[in-house]
Amino acid sequence: MNSQFINLPLNSGEALIMHIDINSCFATIEQQANPFLRGKPIAVVAHNYSKGCVLAASIEAKRYGVKTGTVLWKAKQLCPNIIPLSPDPDKYRDVHKKFRDILSDYSYDFYPKSIDEFVVNLAVSPQLRTMSTVDIAQEIKQRIRSEIGEWIRVSVGIGTNRFWAKTASNVQKPDGLTLMDKTTARDIYKKMKLVDIHGINVRNEIRLNSIGVYSPIEFLDASYEKLKTAFKTAGATYWYSRLRGYEIDAVEFARRSFGNTYSMPGGPSSLEDLAPILMKLVFKSTMRLRKAGFSARGVHLGVRYKEFPFWHKGKSVSEPIFTTSDIYTIAHELLEKSPRKPVANLAVTCFNLVKQTYQQPDLFSKIDKDLHMTEAVDRINSRWDRYTIYPARMLSQVSKQPEAIGFGNIRELV
Repeated sequence: MNSQFINLPLNSGEALIMHIDINSCFATIEQQANPFLRGKPIAVVAHNYSKGCVLAASIEAKRYGVKTGTVLWKAKQLCPNIIPLSPDPDKYRDVHKKFRDILSDYSYDFYPKSIDEFVVNLAVSPQLRTMSTVDIAQEIKQRIRSEIGEWIRVSVGIGTNRFWAKTASNVQKPDGLTLMDKTTARDIYKKMKLVDIHGINVRNEIRLNSIGVYSPIEFLDASYEKLKTAFKTAGATYWYSRLRGYEIDAVEFARRSFGNTYSMPGGPSSLEDLAPILMKLVFKSTMRLRKAGFSARGVHLGVRYKEFPFWHKGKSVSEPIFTTSDIYTIAHELLEKSPRKPVANLAVTCFNLVKQTYQQPDLFSKIDKDLHMTEAVDRINSRWDRYTIYPARMLSQVSKQPEAIGFGNIRELV
């Protein structure tokens, strides 16, 4: 066994990593935009009907047990006076960008984990010369209230690694600020359950219970050899270091796909009804694909039916594709092979991504003509409105299919 894993102490270094996230993000932003919603239980739902899924519950709604993922009918049982709202992605994007702008004044080394949370390396903060990390965090919280909105609340955690910073950010919600270092780590672990630890699910909890570990403190105090009986060597190394405040998470994974999904309360089943919806999903996916500088060598279609098993199929191509029409053609071919049953959910994904490379244009090349045409259309839509120019096939869907934005996959938001 490597000697570095014998009695490894808690990291005694300075806590310079900050994890910051907006509490009840979408719901809080809606309350900021509409003062009449403040202090009331609200839920931003994917679709405002009984089986619609809650994307974000306000702090007031959470007190009744309403959580992300709760279906609307259940949310109304838990909280009869809850106010359901449809998502407004433009609001959330705007707040994300303002959030990013504020953080950029304190460090050039920061990374969006999702639309509502960032990890910031304060070691390169110029303010660190005259301010403590806690003072910097307090100033950022104050600026968020004054520059983004007085109703916006954020929780901040500061630690020696990303894990301690993330753990600290969850200690006090909403509107918390917690420092986790060698002097506070054990006290913080004592107040937690195993499943409160980021990355520990019920399956991992059972593994740990099997070796006599039932609490975070016991997890922390377990020897490296003991952890190897619950996890493989790599997993034991990961948790042994991570729990003690050593950085092992500083990895940014490459984008693997671009896609969009849409839930349909009406349950269409014919190709004629599904084609416009499919076109809009492809249109949105390919705009993001190109904006991030990628082409794709594969297209995947997933269909979830109302009363039928999930169906999915993908197709790979030899040459990278990037135009809406090329990707739609493949997606439609896949759709033609799917069962004709009432559809509840339709999803399109572009996979096997290839970074676009630009070569000397060829006057007679179809690829170059397609590239110039799509670049022109994307510039117009980016400047004026994303639906200034769009395929005729999705004409019926421009106003019907609502925009959606997830918590993750926001790296192309600039």
